[in-house]
Amino acid sequence: MPFRTAQIRLVSSHPEVYEPCDDSFALVDALLADRNHLLEHHPTLCMEVGCGSGYIITSLALILGQEAPGIHYIATDTNPHAVRVTSETLEAHGVHAELINTDIALGLEKRLAGLVDVMVVNPPYVPTPEDEVGREGIASSWAGGENGRSVIDRILPIADNLLSVKGWLYMVTLSCNNPSEICLQMRERGYASRIVVQRSTEEESLHVIKFWRNLDAQEDGKQMVLGFQHPIPGLPVLPVNNLKSFMNSSASAVGDCRASFI
Repeated sequence: MPFRTAQIRLVSSHPEVYEPCDDSFALVDALLADRNHLLEHHPTLCMEVGCGSGYIITSLALILGQEAPGIHYIATDTNPHAVRVTSETLEAHGVHAELINTDIALGLEKRLAGLVDVMVVNPPYVPTPEDEVGREGIASSWAGGENGRSVIDRILPIADNLLSVKGWLYMVTLSCNNPSEICLQMRERGYASRIVVQRSTEEESLHVIKFWRNLDAQEDGKQMVLGFQHPIPGLPVLPVNNLKSFMNSSASAVGDCRASFI
């Protein structure tokens, strides 16, 4: 019986590679929650930016499984140890992905432009001094610079370039990252968005946000509720009072978040 998600006991590891944690589990839970829509989406190319241990890209391949044959999977990471560990994790689960040691998608812009149907990203989102961003080893998996946005803000335009017309982006954010502002930025690029999973732990409040192209997002902002809107008919739009609460919690959490991680 095929596994529905990657099994922790089969996930490889290395001292300099980020191990699956609450944020990894939240992203995989979001993919599980959206599984039926993903199957109906019929993706041909799925990509993970920052694959780490390989837990997420492996889980995505298993979630779609034999019901979605012919999908090509690509995963990148700036950490060469992560690329090796991801390869071992994939092999242990009997699935395959093309692995590339690069910074986000450097060198892949032309090859993948407009072709990625599903992109998953658990970015370095922890607020840190800017000089910690991009360091070698495990620090590259969590050091996010001011407000944890340095790497996220680099990923967004790259994702816009790589995503296909029907492309979906799933991204993990922390309250400190001001996810409502991220959604507004993506709306300016023509994307609608919604929270798929929201989870609080003792140290952080995580949001897994799904983005998809929506022509009305740029032309008629009044039809959007700060970018939080469901793409599936029959699913409710996030109520305004909940959205305001979400924005307030994002703003008020900045101080607590810095205290937790710096």
